[in-house]
Formats: sequence, structure tokens, C-alpha cells
Amino acid sequence: MNTVIIIPARYDSTRFKGKILASESGKYLVQHTYETAAKADSAEKIVIAVDSEMVQQACESFGAECVLTDPDLKSGTDRVAKAAEQIDCDIIVNVQADEPEIDPKNIDQLANLLKNNEQADMATLVTPVRDRSEVENPNAVKAVVAKNGYAIYFTRQPVPYSRKDGKPNVSLMKRHLGVYAYRKDFLMKITQMPRTPLEISESLEQLRALENGFRIIAEEIPEAHEGIDTEKQYMAFVERTLK
Repeated sequence: MNTVIIIPARYDSTRFKGKILASESGKYLVQHTYETAAKADSAEKIVIAVDSEMVQQACESFGAECVLTDPDLKSGTDRVAKAAEQIDCDIIVNVQADEPEIDPKNIDQLANLLKNNEQADMATLVTPVRDRSEVENPNAVKAVVAKNGYAIYFTRQPVPYSRKDGKPNVSLMKRHLGVYAYRKDFLMKITQMPRTPLEISESLEQLRALENGFRIIAEEIPEAHEGIDTEKQYMAFVERTLK
């Protein structure tokens, strides 16, 4: 199956405006992500879905192929879908522009999950919750996954709950990682569907797929790569990079 990686790149991020073009390391943050994604074996090409000519010029300066998308698109998923309209492919892996330390093997893992599970429309990754601070943190999304690997639910709440102990069962808790692979026809379809009640309530786009009866295959990896949301996290990344 023909696989492409699409990196949605929006300049006006909420917590750290302009972070994708931050360049304290000597390279743009999005360039680090692009170069890391290029190490994956599964994808025939990588495209950056940009939201402005300024970001496009920056990305093209390091040789990236870009698709200019409407800056008013509501989400990164919508941006990926719009870029994918112009690309001949079967599987799309969505890699966020602020994840320069993603393991390229995880990208291959996502693509292979769809290749090896014909009933799945979408693939994602989870990891065990080991940091107690993540248990009650609504930004650390939890995933409930069946034995067959298909997702049952995603939530910002600490689940599952142990009735015996009267508290969340951390030993069974899985943190959802916001990386996805989609079949192209599914992506075109789901982004045209209206937002669903659970999606709106939890503010989690993947619930739209579950509420509409689509199937998400999820695979566990030992540990998570962390994206960059704040300037403090970015400076820590720069320090690691320049060592």
C-alpha cells in the first residue's frame, strides 16, 4: 500500500506562538520533525501541510514538499485531509510538527497496523501510565482498548476505575499518544462528518470515529515520545540537541 506522511504545520499555536519556526538549535522545529520522519521506512513521501506562505517558504528552504491549506481550518486533521486530496496514496500517517523526537519506528508501526488489520479504519498508539502526575491530568488522554487491540473509548478522565480499591486502576491505565494513521477514503469521509456529542464533550476528535461506528486499532509501545507545547519544553529540547 502506498503510504505518505503528512505533517500539519500551523504557525499560531495557542501556548507557544510560532514554535514550529523556532530555530534556537540552528534548524526550525518543524525541520527537526521532518528530518526525523524521513527516517521511517514505510512512507514513499513526506508532505508538510502549511497554513501560510511564510511557513511554506521556511519549509521549502530545507527542501520539503508543501501543500498550502486554508489558515482557518479548525484542526490539524482537517489540514491533513485537505493536503491529502492532492496526493495519490492509500495510507496517511499524521505526524505533528512539534514532535521532533518521535521514533521513526513508531511511524512504521502505525502504517503496518493498517496494512495488517483490514477491518481498521484508523490506527494509533498507547503507552502505560507510569507517571502519577498523568493520572488526573486531563491533557494526558486515557485510552480503553479491548483484547483484540481495538479502541473502546478515549477520555480525559482517569480510567479504568478499581471498585475494590475505590480509586483509578493505574496498573491498567493506558495513555493515548496523539499520532495516527488513516486510510485515505476514511479520512476524506470522517472530516466531512459533523462533530459528535462525545467528541464535543471530551474535546477529542477520535471519538467522532468511534461514535460513527468506525474502528480504531491501537498498539502499545513501552514509552512515549513527548511533543513540544511550551517554550520551556522547547529550550529543553534545544539543550538536548546541542549536546
